[in-house]
Amino acid sequence: MKFPQFVQIRQAFRGPTIEDVAAEVERELASLQLGGKIAKGQSVAITAGSRGIANITTILRALVAHLQGIGAEPFLVPAMGSHGGGTVEGQLDVLKTLGITEASMGCPIRASMETVVVSEAPEGFPIYCDRQAYEADHLVVCNRVKLHTMFTGNIQSGLFKMMFTGLGKHDGARTYHQAAVNYPFAQIVRGIGAAMIEKCSVVAGLAIVENGQNQTAQIAAIAPQDFEKRESELLALSADWMVKLPFDDADVLLLDEIGKTISGTGMDTNVVGRKFNDHAAVEGETPRIKRIAVRNVVHGNANGLGIAEFCTKRALEATDLAATRINSLTSNHPAAGMLPHDYETDREMLEAALATIGLTPPDQARMVWARNTKDLEQLACSVAYLDEIASREDLELLGDPFELTFDDAGDLPEHVDD
Repeated sequence: MKFPQFVQIRQAFRGPTIEDVAAEVERELASLQLGGKIAKGQSVAITAGSRGIANITTILRALVAHLQGIGAEPFLVPAMGSHGGGTVEGQLDVLKTLGITEASMGCPIRASMETVVVSEAPEGFPIYCDRQAYEADHLVVCNRVKLHTMFTGNIQSGLFKMMFTGLGKHDGARTYHQAAVNYPFAQIVRGIGAAMIEKCSVVAGLAIVENGQNQTAQIAAIAPQDFEKRESELLALSADWMVKLPFDDADVLLLDEIGKTISGTGMDTNVVGRKFNDHAAVEGETPRIKRIAVRNVVHGNANGLGIAEFCTKRALEATDLAATRINSLTSNHPAAGMLPHDYETDREMLEAALATIGLTPPDQARMVWARNTKDLEQLACSVAYLDEIASREDLELLGDPFELTFDDAGDLPEHVDD
């Protein structure tokens, strides 16, 4: 098969960048005057999630330092639902891969999958909280605010989600995703959030917004009574600044990697245009991508691999099937854990994918090649997009067209920008 030629391009994204992240955390937290609410010697649980948030070690360390500075005794709690295989060891390992350890944070990490039922939702299901967090004198919720990969509304992924899915551990994540089948997500999230704030001694939230370059763009320390208003405002900023693929249509999207540290569904469904349908954009949704091909899985959990049509054999070999099944079933998205057509090499996978795009000859295909759905500042695309690139001020052409180069085994370089 004759493959299309490619070019390297760079996207320009919107959004500011905070230069001194630790200082901004301190400034924001100081505005809440927590010293008047937290007595010296009191324990404060801090949520630590599983996503690859920029500067997360700096942010959490600055949060710990602020609390220690007012005389509190902070500790971190892994707050990631069923991620890490739904085990203590797995969740601690996830934190370690993100650089979050007791040594780097300067405080204990108390990990448990044990929960307590703190209340009952108006809809009749139990509301769970991590026991360690529940038994602390106070709780600070820390998370990035962004679009959710499945749900819509002005509250999606952020402080509220961290309170119920993250702190709910496996018990809560499973229950709440089941409840979302019967009730609107917005209704559930507000009910659970209100109960958690009331019953779990939530004293503050620290919300993070990133720009399209995956850098910290805004940090907001928020009083519990203002969670809903401020999170809604921050979500609008996040949606405006978020990473996007550069084109509205593609025959094939080639991803070097997917994984839970990249997105809750391995690949961000908001980025690939499959938030409402696993294998095609719905009316009015962009981008419209015919086929997705995945080269590798990072950290074992391959939840979201089922959204792709094609993958390599090494992606399957890197998959922890048990962890993937637990996560996809807990999130009530079983298709996300299903397996695509797999091939021994990148060459074979691309030949299969390009043979299914319709009447367009493979060498004329509109194809985008990216590292993952977070790192989209620099990527490659086929020369079919050259005219559009020339007309766009937000796209920079980085060099001359080039042929795909496969090694003796039939594989491409490890990453698109290698």
